[in-house]
Amino acid sequence: MTSPSSTLAHPYFAKALLEWYPRHRRDLPWRHTRDPYAIWLSEVILQQTRVKQGLPYYLTYISTYPTVQDLAAAPEDEVLRHWQGLGYYSRARNMHHTAQQVVAEYGGRFPETYAELLKLRGVGQYTAAAIASFAFDEKVAVLDGNVFRVLARVFGLTQDIAAPASRRVFQVLADQLIPAEAPAEFNQAIMEFGAIQCTPVNPDCLFCPLQNQCYAFQHGMVNELPVKSKAKAARTRHFHYLVLRHADTVYMRKRGPKDIWEGLYDFALTEKDVADLSAVELLHAVEALGGQLSTTRVEEPVQAMRHVLSHQKVEAKFHLVWLHAPLPAAALKASGLTAFTLLETNALPKPILIANYLDKSWK
Repeated sequence: MTSPSSTLAHPYFAKALLEWYPRHRRDLPWRHTRDPYAIWLSEVILQQTRVKQGLPYYLTYISTYPTVQDLAAAPEDEVLRHWQGLGYYSRARNMHHTAQQVVAEYGGRFPETYAELLKLRGVGQYTAAAIASFAFDEKVAVLDGNVFRVLARVFGLTQDIAAPASRRVFQVLADQLIPAEAPAEFNQAIMEFGAIQCTPVNPDCLFCPLQNQCYAFQHGMVNELPVKSKAKAARTRHFHYLVLRHADTVYMRKRGPKDIWEGLYDFALTEKDVADLSAVELLHAVEALGGQLSTTRVEEPVQAMRHVLSHQKVEAKFHLVWLHAPLPAAALKASGLTAFTLLETNALPKPILIANYLDKSWK
């Protein structure tokens, strides 16, 4: 295994990145501010998200909630609704809680040091380093997927970046390389370099300013570094959604605590090990919810959709069921369902799977 050596042996590294960055960086709104709130907002949104996808969400949040006080005071359903489509919804819930924490415990002002920022909910080492350096010029190196890749390739680090124990090796090297006089610029530069030059696939090695010093390029290991163990294969789950309707209302329920979609709304759900739900099973599921099938409506075709999460694949089928009468109050209480008009469902925060179904079926 390769161990990081002193920054004195690599004076070219920071110099090359700081010369490359002004000529190649993308013009992004959070790079024009030192406001820790705006920087924090962008970093939360860009976790697990590409810039192209995250930028519209950032613009929505920063215009809807210009200050941390505005975000803290917003209803959770509204915050989640604006997040719809980004996935990893715990980020949005943590973001909302953190805004409230900053207001309640810090008087609406973000902590100004890396150590203090780590005390905020949902703020890990990377995010704390980003805010501390970008907003307050603290000399602390960021370490994200782009930085792992650049360091592994340039310096020939063969540690598995998916292993928690490897983080310290990369962090020590990154902290040695960051120049005291330009921590914010260096952190932005190395992340941008990984994002658009030293990319995961087909990096632009031909025009790379670090080509002569890059271990991976010199040893034909660009495609082998960084080393990352493969995640477990995603399992497939079969969701059968019961889209219960009566007149102009549809029944939806809010998912509960410790759920990947906590706080979001979907339909009554029956999960099976197989892709099909028989007519008898459908009838029993509806009756178990306190409903009676309408005998005057023609059976609707089943809509099938696929949704891929990081650790599982959801094969969903939507069974549109017209009810003979509204669900009684006791059934609503027992099932957690609530009746909404179709217009009201637009304002509810929903998993993108549910939002796509509604958009496709009822527009």
